[in-house]
Amino acid sequence: MMRLHNLKPAEGAKHRKKLLGRGESSGHGKTSGRGGKGQTARSGSSIRIGFEGGQMPLMRRIPKRGFNNTAFETRYIAVNVGSLNVFENGARVDETALKAVGLANGPGDGIKILANGELTKKLTLVVSACSATAKTKVEAKGGTVELIAKKAVAPKGPGKKAYAKKSPAPAKA
Repeated sequence: MMRLHNLKPAEGAKHRKKLLGRGESSGHGKTSGRGGKGQTARSGSSIRIGFEGGQMPLMRRIPKRGFNNTAFETRYIAVNVGSLNVFENGARVDETALKAVGLANGPGDGIKILANGELTKKLTLVVSACSATAKTKVEAKGGTVELIAKKAVAPKGPGKKAYAKKSPAPAKA
């Protein structure tokens, strides 16, 4: 039986603090594991990632080409069909209902229903996207899938401005 007097920490949980600067034979003497002289040997020293001592960093020397879509991609929160059985039969399931139950957490541009698992109830799904197999599973139980129109494309990240397509100028008479 485990009692307070025979409690012990887990194997390897406790170990000696590394003693520095206690002579050459300790293995951590002289420079105390900091190498030679210079900026990194000083206390409080920290050099940001990519800094090359004033030399033009590699990421700025390499030419930038092409287009990267990460700022504009649509990131859906995936919800499996099998996890929708928590709702009542005939319920209307939208983004707020999924978040209330805890099935759609975190940031995202909408909800996408995926076909993993089996659905046992008739539901009305109001989501941004749905896989074809998931849609057939929902409709097989007598449910429906309503797709919401996508939101305006807004680039992610600090200092990014949302892009809105300009409407054509009215023709002058």
